[in-house]
Amino acid sequence: MKESAAIISAYDQACVAGTRTVLATVVQVEGSSYRRAGARMLVDELGNMTGAISGGCLEGDALRKALLSLVQNRNKLVTYDTNDEDDAQLGAQLGCNGVIQVLFEPVDPLNANNPVELLRLTTSIQRPVVLVCLFSLMIAQDQPGTLAVIEEGGQHLGNRNVGAWESLITAEAQEALLRKQSQFIRFQEDQHSLHAFLQVVEPPLALVLVGAGNDTRVLSGMAALLGWDIFIVDGRPSHANPARFEPACQVMVAKPEELLAKVPAHDRTAFVLMTHNYPYDLAVLKLLLAKPGLPYVGLLGPKKKFYRMMEELATDGIRPTEAQLAGIYGPVGLELGAESPAEIALSILAEIQAVFAGAHAVHLRDRQAPIHHQEEVRFKTVIL
Repeated sequence: MKESAAIISAYDQACVAGTRTVLATVVQVEGSSYRRAGARMLVDELGNMTGAISGGCLEGDALRKALLSLVQNRNKLVTYDTNDEDDAQLGAQLGCNGVIQVLFEPVDPLNANNPVELLRLTTSIQRPVVLVCLFSLMIAQDQPGTLAVIEEGGQHLGNRNVGAWESLITAEAQEALLRKQSQFIRFQEDQHSLHAFLQVVEPPLALVLVGAGNDTRVLSGMAALLGWDIFIVDGRPSHANPARFEPACQVMVAKPEELLAKVPAHDRTAFVLMTHNYPYDLAVLKLLLAKPGLPYVGLLGPKKKFYRMMEELATDGIRPTEAQLAGIYGPVGLELGAESPAEIALSILAEIQAVFAGAHAVHLRDRQAPIHHQEEVRFKTVIL
């Protein structure tokens, strides 16, 4: 989400300057690659690049392809095969071992539904949507490009003439939203086929830090790099001072009973209780347990603090269910051998990332399967 915001900002600046731009999007990856489908990069006619489609190995050639697309004023699909380490086109010995399809789209600022404006639309909606990108693996054919944003229920929020497959695309987009997983579809009609990358775009994760001490400053500063929406709440005006935190943080003074009225609390929200004030943390935890569907509540402090909280909750007649206990992380964070505030912040953010990604924190060297889920790139065939 942060990268999308940077691309949109660069595009806005280019529009003001009257500079033409091209949006490059990774629409398919087979095998290994540093970035997956959905990675984007904006290139302007002066050669400035914002975002990335690889770890740096493709950007040089992608710049040339983007400028060619701009001169020709037409969408282009380019295939990068990094399996061949002697491929002079890319520069030898990339070592990625994958095939990457990149779509280049000149951006028309006069078109209200151009690809960057559709990307902007996905970032402005606080609910999951599908960004539709159509392309053909027959390089010589026309490349439709980024055409629509579809939300739950099938409503098209932006549409640049999806074409004859609109009803099928809409149905597949609903399936993608239901599964919360981007889909790759091949639409087949007689001898003609068209591929679709239906990218599920979710709102940024909301991180609510309950407590505005010095350790919160470190944690929020590191979280800001991830592009998450950060909310900081404390009952002390001296601590909940916006001047002490990154500009991206929303800082507010609130009593425990006021908290849920001031911050988001949904299935994309992570709470970390770190006031170092036991009664305040306990009061907030009671409120959060009464709110269904919260996937992550972290408790800073030793295990005995967690046990004490559970005992006091039980005394008040509050007994968390197994599902609720599964979402409480006390002590908060992964075991990384953390000691300093920055190291502890790293362990907390790593745990939150793992929980929301549905991942297990293991050494990648010990993982037997590929790093990325390979089922994401298998095309489902739909016959018209």
